Amino acid sequence: MNKSYIQYGAGLSAPKEWVNFDASPTLRIQKTPVLKTLLKSQLKVTFPDNVVYGDIVKGLPLADNSCDGAYCSHTLEHLSLNDFKTALRNTLRVLKPGGIFRCVVPDLEFCARQYIAALDKGDNTASLRYIGHDTLLGIEDRPKGLKAFASSFFGNSHHLWMWDYLSLADQLSKAGFTRIRRAYFNDSPDEMFKSIEEESRFINALAIECYK
Repeated sequence: MNKSYIQYGAGLSAPKEWVNFDASPTLRIQKTPVLKTLLKSQLKVTFPDNVVYGDIVKGLPLADNSCDGAYCSHTLEHLSLNDFKTALRNTLRVLKPGGIFRCVVPDLEFCARQYIAALDKGDNTASLRYIGHDTLLGIEDRPKGLKAFASSFFGNSHHLWMWDYLSLADQLSKAGFTRIRRAYFNDSPDEMFKSIEEESRFINALAIECYK
């Protein structure tokens, strides 16, 4: 029996065994020949051909209860809180009963403990590093001019919400997921996740596995 596995927020990592979605404006432009020609100078990356445009917040073009597994890595932190909640509901919708969802996000607890440790040492740059680098919640310069705005819009590198284990596990539970646990690189009982996980994405990060 054929099984179906999806990834959203795929970026440039798109294993052929998975159906890979991304909602980047850059991908939409890349998939539209006229726009690709007009805005070529603004495109900083080229997505693999097997990445399909799809927005988990708006809902992926998939039937209910159709997927055996879902995965996202360093994606959920780029969503506002309410969009994040919608994304979890939409993920649950497409999974089959018993389907696995694994996600990886920056670990807010790790960042906060690093910040406090730096403060305790008298580091007067601790807050700058915490806001501007470790959490990516700060914006150093407001985009000015069309070129700067386009670069910011296409990049979408800033984080809108951060998570620790307790808060993320609570939101997953409220969305309807069960058997929630902290996960680690390549520790899923489903071997398919080994074809998509990258060890570097788990460093100083929070990973969770749960089930529908």
